Amino acid sequence: MMPRVAVEDSLGPICARLQAAGYQVVPLRPGVADVRAIVVSGIDDNVTGDQRVAAPVPVINAAGKSPEEVLAQLSGLRE
Repeated sequence: MMPRVAVEDSLGPICARLQAAGYQVVPLRPGVADVRAIVVSGIDDNVTGDQRVAAPVPVINAAGKSPEEVLAQLSGLRE
């Protein structure tokens, strides 16, 4: 079974690269489940500058990264 990754809709080139590498890409929607990681276009700062995200899986910030860099970061995660 291919690992599932939730990716923001705005990250088309990253979606395509992950699919080519064998990942099942699903849209990032509220309540998404059973994914290995979440890929976002950026993480907003709150007033205190805390960038932690409450998610049960790793969140990869794709801002400023190429599809290859995101793939490498995702590949480095433990199964």
